[in-house]
Amino acid sequence: MKKILLMVVAAFFLIGCMDSKASDAVENYLNQYRNLSDSVITDLDELTMDQNLSEDQRGTYTDIMKKQYQDLQYEIVEEEYNGDKATVTAKITVYDLYKVQEDADTYMNDNMEEFYDENEVYDNDKYLEYKLKQMKDNTKTISYTITFNVIKKDNKWIVEQPDEETLEKIHGIYNYELES
Repeated sequence: MKKILLMVVAAFFLIGCMDSKASDAVENYLNQYRNLSDSVITDLDELTMDQNLSEDQRGTYTDIMKKQYQDLQYEIVEEEYNGDKATVTAKITVYDLYKVQEDADTYMNDNMEEFYDENEVYDNDKYLEYKLKQMKDNTKTISYTITFNVIKKDNKWIVEQPDEETLEKIHGIYNYELES
């Protein structure tokens, strides 16, 4: 019985590999964000280390981005093939952190005195705390349509490194006002 089960499972994997689609690679790529894969967490750690944040602020920012990734929603809209190359179009929905940050900047500029220390000097940490709280409390989302380039190597579809604009959309920080 075990041998038959093993053969069926092996056949399933072989058939699954032969029938894999470019969209499967994109789903895997996006699911790595949703599932907080080791590589995503490593990249997030590197990202937060490059920010001018205190240890507590870094922790808050990391939590915000983890929530962003875990709550990312996507739908494969279209896939087109040209030999060993493909494009896969997906619609993603993420928290609109760009708008939150813009609103925080506007609020700071209109209410600068709220971010002064006891000596009436601007305290950037107070502003960062405010902005991070706004980001953490945000529930508004935005949707983007993204086209991923996918190539077939060794009979396996692989997502090519997305450009900066695509990554900003996944992170929810893309400046969509530039498109207006």
